[in-house]
Amino acid sequence: MGRFSKLRKNRKYSYTPRYYNDKGEGSPYKMQPKLDKFRSTIDAPRGLKGKFSNAMADIKRAGDKNLKLRMLIIIVVLILIFLYIIDFDLSIFFSK
Repeated sequence: MGRFSKLRKNRKYSYTPRYYNDKGEGSPYKMQPKLDKFRSTIDAPRGLKGKFSNAMADIKRAGDKNLKLRMLIIIVVLILIFLYIIDFDLSIFFSK
């Protein structure tokens, strides 16, 4: 009965495509986005201290010069749209 109850091991099947040339680039089936090599969050150290140090490094890294101004304009426009939707009266901020 032991012969019938034992499970067979799976056979290995190593497939290599006919026209595939490795050239040291790794597996052709690995899904890797094109921009992963430029991201700072890929393969980041684990733990709270590592995440915090990565966040601080991202803040210190120079980016687009107009980014803060653009973000401020977007936030102000969104707040004004929200205030218009809820029918907020802005006249309480102005004195006569």
